[in-house]
Formats: sequence, structure tokens, C-alpha cells
Amino acid sequence: MSSKDKLKPMLFSVIKNYNSKQLVSDIVAGIIVAIIALPLSIALALASGVGPEQGIYTAIVAGFIISFLGGSRVQIAGPTAAFATIVAGIVAKNGMSGLALATLMAGGILIVMGLFRLGSLIKFIPYTITTGFTAGIAVTIVIGQIKDFMGLTYPLGTVTIETTDKLKAIVKNLDTVNWQAMLVGAVCMAILIIWPYINEKIPGSLLAVVAGILMVKLLDMDVKTIGDLYTIKSGLPSFAMPDFSIDAMRTVAPDAVTIAVLAAIESLLSCVVADGMIGSRHRSNMELIAQGAGNMGSALFGGIPATGAIARTAANIKNGGRTPVAGMVHALALVAVVLFLMPYASWIPMPAIAAILFMVAYNMCQWRQFVSLVKSSSKSDIAVLVVTFVLTVVFDLVVAIEVGMLMACLLFMKHMSEESEVRGWIYDIPDEDDDPDATQLKAVPLAVRVYEISGPMFFGAADRIATITLKDFTKVLIIRMRGVPELDATAMHSLEALYAKCEKAGVSMVFSHVNERPMRMMRKAGFVERLGEANFCDHIDAALERAREIVGEGA
Repeated sequence: MSSKDKLKPMLFSVIKNYNSKQLVSDIVAGIIVAIIALPLSIALALASGVGPEQGIYTAIVAGFIISFLGGSRVQIAGPTAAFATIVAGIVAKNGMSGLALATLMAGGILIVMGLFRLGSLIKFIPYTITTGFTAGIAVTIVIGQIKDFMGLTYPLGTVTIETTDKLKAIVKNLDTVNWQAMLVGAVCMAILIIWPYINEKIPGSLLAVVAGILMVKLLDMDVKTIGDLYTIKSGLPSFAMPDFSIDAMRTVAPDAVTIAVLAAIESLLSCVVADGMIGSRHRSNMELIAQGAGNMGSALFGGIPATGAIARTAANIKNGGRTPVAGMVHALALVAVVLFLMPYASWIPMPAIAAILFMVAYNMCQWRQFVSLVKSSSKSDIAVLVVTFVLTVVFDLVVAIEVGMLMACLLFMKHMSEESEVRGWIYDIPDEDDDPDATQLKAVPLAVRVYEISGPMFFGAADRIATITLKDFTKVLIIRMRGVPELDATAMHSLEALYAKCEKAGVSMVFSHVNERPMRMMRKAGFVERLGEANFCDHIDAALERAREIVGEGA
């Protein structure tokens, strides 16, 4: 078993050669990442429609479990922007209990995916789809935070669950703008943009939060804070088992699948990015199991869905973290925050949270990659990209991924079917000067008809086999298949129909150079047995010789 497939936590491998120098580096990196994670966890929790403490609980519980069991050396896990709109929708429909159950079920799905070695399947999700829905999520986050950034006030009963609902509410209530809130948001935004150019060690998000608190407190500004909207709880999370009724599980099952798929995609993408930064290789299946265990733990202790966070993972690497110990330290450092500093979170202004989320959305939107794809890709790829993006914004991620994958698969099959062709020798195949087996070099008896099939023969291209025609004087039909890598049941059925047609016309069929996978399909279908092994030849010369024998036998 390769290291990538090994179901062994990376911690257990790296701890063998662990030393005090690396321990110090991991502790420093873990503490710095915790400082970065603190305002982000709170902001992402609020964007998800839950209380601020839920975000930190997630970073603590899921962060520790995923680092402890994970297949990456440096992965940092916790709440991420990708889940914000999904979680907000689940909470609005099914409440916290429904979210907990969906997250718990998603954790189980992830563990099963890891145990069945499905970590490599992530590569089958096209880049256009991941780019499209990532950009779409970024847009939904921005739209969702405009209200708090501008300090808008909505009438009681205003529905703002869907992104389109939020846009309508913003437009209708633009006259309620709070200019003091916008000033706080603008100052926080400026700090977030400018500060990284001044000092990369101290997180700009932490400075923005402090600046926002000082502005509101010292200038006595009329700006909503977290404490005005939420009740802040101190202390560690308590264990709570969600309702496991069949009806409840049936209700949240689609959400559970969405969480599991997105967690797998986000986490493994983060692992790939981290591998490139430290020259390592993660264990994808072990990472899926860890993500599953982490999400189950988060659900049982008051958290929300978690996944690998690319930005926090990168910060961990840049500050010297090289083993899972750094991620565990990050979680433990946040425990101290929950125990001693949570009450102060109530002072954080909502525009400051909105500004942080604007920056998160900007950093995740991948607009450069989006524009590059539009400029350089084929029309079909652009269609998948744009449709996935629009559906993510207008509807939700589930619809976007389903439609995007369906489009991508259908377009791929269309392209593959266009690559498949059936050509007849002598009659319409061009000369092939570089091919030692070219048509013009072969002597083909008049009673023998040769067709060459190339490309994958599957249901999208199987109808091409029906274009093969016979002449009145044809005694042998040779099918040359050196360029056919794959043969599916539909194409096999078409070959059987062709055989029946030949049998009725008294024409023998001979096959040349059938590759391993198509040959296996033919054997399983009993086709080889019906035609006889002698009519399956390794080379076109042998097939022509076999045809001459048959013609001679029939003479």
C-alpha cells in the first residue's frame, strides 16, 4: 500500500523522529494560527447563522481531532467560508438540531469514503466546477454581509434566507444606511487591506477587530455589536446528542451529503496546496476519515461543519508548523480563549465582522483563475463554469454541483463520441505514410471488407458501428480495433447486432488487435466463444491471412 493510501494518522508517523526544536516551532505556529482563527471563527459562525461561540467550538473540537487523526502534516481545520451559506440555510430550515444531525451524518459518510479508499475520486470533479462554486460562495458571502457593513435595518418579518431574498431586502432598505457603521466597516476594511504590507506576523483581522471596538467604545458610536444581537456563552461546550428519528434523518440526508462532499473537496484541495508548500505527500483516505471524525465531534459538542482551511494551513506552514502538533496546539490555545476571553467578543462591532468576511470572500473567490478560464477554455468548459457560478448564487451549492457535474459529463461524452470513428479501408480511409500497417501496403481480397474502429466505443458512439455496410460479394468482414481502449455494454450490443446481420448474410467476422479491456468485455458476453478464438487475431496481417483461409474454404 502506498503512503498516500495508508490508513495511518500522519502524527503517528512523524512522532518517531520528533524533537524539542520542532516542538517549539509547532507551539509558536499553533499559537499564531489560533490568533488568526479567533476572529475568523467568530465571523464565519455569524455568517452561518449561529452564535459566535459555535465557530470557536468547531475550531477546538474538529481542529484537534482532525490534526490528531489526519493524513496531512500541516492541515489546520475549522469553520470555513465554503460552508457559511449552506449552514445558514440548514439552520433556517431545520434549526440547530437539524444542523447537528446533518453534520453527524456527514461525518459518517466521510469515514465510509475514507475506509473505501475514495480519496482519489476527488480528481474527477472538474476544475471548472470547483472554481465556479467557490466564486459563487464568495459572492453569496459578500451579499450576506452588506446589511451589517452598511448598518441597514430591516422591517420585522423580512425573509432573508436565500441570496436573492437578501438582495431584494438590501435594495428595499437602502434608505436605512447607518453612516457610523459604514465608517467603522471602512476603517476595518482599510486595515485588512493595508496591514499585510506593513507586518505579516500580526494578523490584520485581529487589529481590525480591536480598531472597531475602540472606535465604537471611545467615540460612543451607534453601531450594532455582537452582544446586541447574540448572547455570548463562556466555558467549554457540552455534549449533546441530536434527534435520531427516521423522519429527521430523511429530512437532513441531502444536506448531509452536501456537507460531506464539500468537506472532502475543500480538505483534499487544502492538503494538495500544503503538499506543494512543504514538499510532502498527504494520505487522502486517512484525511477523509479524520474529517469525518472531526465533524462528528463538532456536531456532538455544539459546533458546525468543519474542513481544512487553506489560509490557516498556509499560515501554519509560514510560521514553522511542520507536524500535526501545531494544529493540536492551535485548538488548545482557543480553549483558553473560550474560558477567559469570550465575554469580550460581545464588544466586536458587526461592521468589523462584515469587513473580515469581505476579505475572506475576496481571497477565496479566485477571480483571476475565473477570468483566465473564461479567456482560455473551450465553450463547453466556460458554460460549465458560468452555470455552476450562477446556480450557486441564485439557488444553492447542491443544485450547482449536480447541474455542473451533469453538464460536464454530458459534454465530455459528446467530445469523446466525436473522437470515435468507424472507417472503411479502400473506400474512404486516407493513406497513412508513417504507418507500416497502412492501407496501401496491404493486399485485400475483393471478397474481404475491412473497417477500422478508433476511439472509445461507448453508448455515446455505439451508433457508429451501425454505419458498417456489406457488399453483395463480401464473404469476410474484418474489424480492426487497435485504437479502441474501451468497450461498454451498449457498444457490445451493437457488435452483436452486426454479427447477427453478418450471419444472416453469410459473412464471417474476423477481429484484429482487440485491446485487453474490450477483449475482456467480449469474453464476458460470450462473443469470443460464438465467433471462435481463431477469428480473433493479434495483427492485421494475421487477420487478412485468416480471411483468405475463410474465402478459400468457401470457394
